[in-house]
Amino acid sequence: MKKYIKNVQLLNEQSELVNTTVTIVEGRITEIGGEQPNVAEIIDGNGNLLAPGFVDVHVHLREPGFEHKETIATGTASAAKGGFTTICAMPNTKPVPDSVENLELINSLIEQSAKVRVLPYGSLTVAQSGDERTDLAALKASGAVAFSDDGVGVQLASTMYEQMQDAAKLDMVVVAHCEDNSLIYDGVMHEGKRNKELGLPGIPSICESVQIARDVLLAEAAGARYHVCHVSTKESVRAVRDAKAAGIRVTAEVCPHHLLLEEMDIPSDDANWKMNPPLRAADDKDSLHAALLDGTIDCIATDHAPHTVEEKCCGMVGAPFGIVGFETAFPLLYTRFVETGKWTLKQLIDWMSVKPAQIFDLPYGTVEVGAAADLVIIDLNKEQTINPDEFATKGRNTPFTGWSAKGWPVLTMVEGNIVYEEAK
Repeated sequence: MKKYIKNVQLLNEQSELVNTTVTIVEGRITEIGGEQPNVAEIIDGNGNLLAPGFVDVHVHLREPGFEHKETIATGTASAAKGGFTTICAMPNTKPVPDSVENLELINSLIEQSAKVRVLPYGSLTVAQSGDERTDLAALKASGAVAFSDDGVGVQLASTMYEQMQDAAKLDMVVVAHCEDNSLIYDGVMHEGKRNKELGLPGIPSICESVQIARDVLLAEAAGARYHVCHVSTKESVRAVRDAKAAGIRVTAEVCPHHLLLEEMDIPSDDANWKMNPPLRAADDKDSLHAALLDGTIDCIATDHAPHTVEEKCCGMVGAPFGIVGFETAFPLLYTRFVETGKWTLKQLIDWMSVKPAQIFDLPYGTVEVGAAADLVIIDLNKEQTINPDEFATKGRNTPFTGWSAKGWPVLTMVEGNIVYEEAK
């Protein structure tokens, strides 16, 4: 079916917003700026921004195995509401996608109920144990977008090195949650000032940075493409920056919450503020901002991690790590950084759409003739208060309850099909 989007604004090459139209035929963009054809469906953008659908390379959909937290259906509905059209699902499910059989099971569940495009990771080790290596070639052939044990760090350097060697032969990306288990010390938040005030055990910054330093050297030796998950410390930034300067093929992501919050913002022993990596110090947050602007950090990813209210209702000790992120990511970042002049709108869209797609060689994240019609229409003037009871995700675990933000998606489209539309 042919569709026509009229009365929208699109960023041009000069980063200017220009009024335009988009024609879509069989799920692909066939014309930008053309006159209205004779079509069955006309979508009025009402003068709002038209952007490429967001690409999130770090999400947790929980299904199979943990459907009480989230399902593929609810998670992808949440993604669509947040403007995301392609998401990469981490392998900490039950079963883990550590074999062709398990990955095919997950792909079948995605096909049945996903509302946006879901690309699953294959795990680096069997059952994410960190020991027995998986068959990366077989996982790639079965549709793995990349390889990761996210949720846990790979503790043995030999295991990581050998899997990097195999991934390099396949020209696939190794994606790492960097955490040295011997340096966690049963911590639940950042080892700094605030954890002492609250009387809670802390996680030192070096827990993350030492494993990044190890891995970039392993990636160099293996000739591998290596991507660092949720960078959170200034030492980690330095390790990534130095690795890039040395010509190592490393990329990195940062999460919205690490850009927006720091340890002193934590109001109390509230598990809705518990995530891994934890909220770090103010100078860490400043370092993340600088690294994003100078290209050391390449993209933004939500690390959407839903849990039940019951799991998060107690204090931090004993509660699981993680917060939800799909539905608040763009509005919060737009309000705090674009509206205040710290970033341009083009930078934000690049970090949420263009760059993540490029890192993983995905043919998405652009609005151009011939591209898939993965699009989001955003009302940049719409302002509302964040209310978890209105989320599409099952998760209510967010530290942003009650925050006011502007720039809300009002329509999301995947291959020309509307997957979310704001209620009229």
